[in-house]
Amino acid sequence: MGKSVNELLAFNLPQGRLPPRRTSAQRNTGAQEDSESSSTPGNGTTPEECPALTDSPTTLTEALQMIHPIPADSWRNLIEQIGLLYQEYRDKSTLQEIETRRQQDAEIQGNSDGSQVGEDAAEEEEEEEEEELASPPERRALPQICLLSNPHSRFNLWQDLPEIQSSGVLDILQPEEIKLQEAMFELVTSEASYYKSLNLLVSHFMENERLKKILHPSEAHILFSNVLDVMAVSERFLLELEHRMEENIVISDVCDIVHRYAADHFSVYITYVSNQTYQERTYKQLLQEKAAFRELIAQLELDPKCKGLPFSSFLILPFQRITRLKLLVQNILKRVEERSEREGTALDAHKELEMVVKACNEGVRKMSRTEQMISIQKKMEFKIKSVPIISHSRWLLKQGELQQMSGPKTSRTLRTKKLFREIYLFLFNDLLVICRQIPGDKYQVFDSAPRGLLRVEELEDQGQTLANVFILRLLENADDREATYMLKASSQSEMKRWMTSLAPNRRTKFVSFTSRLLDCPQVQCVHPYVAQQPDELTLELADILNILEKTEDGWIFGERLHDQERGWFPSSMTEEILNPKIRSQNLKECFRVHKMEDPQRSQNKDRRKLGSRNRQ
Repeated sequence: MGKSVNELLAFNLPQGRLPPRRTSAQRNTGAQEDSESSSTPGNGTTPEECPALTDSPTTLTEALQMIHPIPADSWRNLIEQIGLLYQEYRDKSTLQEIETRRQQDAEIQGNSDGSQVGEDAAEEEEEEEEEELASPPERRALPQICLLSNPHSRFNLWQDLPEIQSSGVLDILQPEEIKLQEAMFELVTSEASYYKSLNLLVSHFMENERLKKILHPSEAHILFSNVLDVMAVSERFLLELEHRMEENIVISDVCDIVHRYAADHFSVYITYVSNQTYQERTYKQLLQEKAAFRELIAQLELDPKCKGLPFSSFLILPFQRITRLKLLVQNILKRVEERSEREGTALDAHKELEMVVKACNEGVRKMSRTEQMISIQKKMEFKIKSVPIISHSRWLLKQGELQQMSGPKTSRTLRTKKLFREIYLFLFNDLLVICRQIPGDKYQVFDSAPRGLLRVEELEDQGQTLANVFILRLLENADDREATYMLKASSQSEMKRWMTSLAPNRRTKFVSFTSRLLDCPQVQCVHPYVAQQPDELTLELADILNILEKTEDGWIFGERLHDQERGWFPSSMTEEILNPKIRSQNLKECFRVHKMEDPQRSQNKDRRKLGSRNRQ
């Protein structure tokens, strides 16, 4: 870079006032362990415990005053030399989250097992602890994480940067502040990786001259939508984040910038993501109907720039980024000091991002739901008084075939072949429609009821014939009277899923997030899962979920902590978090992220707004 690191930093602290230097392993340990104590900088060692700290700058404010800015070229070189595309970066980050939790689980289990062994085992544990302190924790990561490391990438922890290592700032900041710096640093570097991938989507695919000739302008518009607007916003956003980092090697805050962009500029994401249904359909049609398109895309995907990633993974980048950005802000929010200005900006940024993500999800659902409702309406023939199916406020929750039990429950009828008849249910968010399937892919409607007037009851174990049978009561059906149906599902999980959907307020085996209990069975996602039915939940790697219901045939009804979305998913996609302390910590962090706005803070905001209006 021309100048030495010391010249770049111009960091001049009197040697006599420096606190005792911590080892690299101790710093890494402090940055990776989760603490249940307050994250306020300076809440660690007291001056009485360590006289050397009495006059040392132990707060962030003092550290910021004493650290000089770092030249722009240093940060820009770091950003430009990130070797990972966003898809790789994201996978690496989430897999590291999974492995960290696994290690924490294993450590606690090991400690609880070790408490019952003798002194020899305790001595061995002490020796192991000394060995662990001698080497940074990341070197002890499991093999799958090591395989993900890219030797050509400059992707590092904030504390691993040469400028940070040489500055002495790691001896000043408390472990909680270092973890916060890492969280803010990840938001910036991941945005750089995301921008790099967006740029590749535009330059390598969208602006390819051969592709322009193959695609009709309308096809190109649906396929790439407003990606140029998305990339322009990402570029400006990244530039502001870089400028903030150039102010000081200790990052003061990034959430104020995130909040402003989420409020004023991230609407471009809503436009792009809302087009997803048409984008997917157009892409599939082009692959099937245009051989030239199919061959060219396959050829472009083979380019080393793409690193083996498919074209479709680039198309979904904006949707993945906006949801991930919310999680990155959550990670910052968990680490800022409570009731601080930085907590305020993090809460504001998170609130704005939640609204953007919600609008994106609603945009996608609205497009697909409208078409689905039109298709269902065309297939229905009413034997009873017709019920209008299409409504802007209505959508499908679940559909499928069940067996209706006919005749009285006697031993004679149980042996007959006509005990059950097939019926077909369409369950919407506000309405249940009961049909029988008829020739021509049609459904004859013979009963219906508002969803709020449904009750379900599981039968006691009554042998194989009545296995997976439940009772559905319509308190007021199409004939304005009460009706009861005894229904048999194909499996235990299918029965539970129908009962959960038909009566959402029915008590589950375990309590939900809203009960605010500090422990609940939890799982983390270790394999991504795409929902196949409306009542299922799409899972991303490292998602943490509370278990609300489990079935013996391998399905879980869960509630995702970061957005409280509920749904069913295969248990094989997850692994249980066994450590009660980690489960409790996950819930506490979630409560903090989603806590109600502080009344005092809200009152101060109102005063500022009122003062602004008065000045005008």
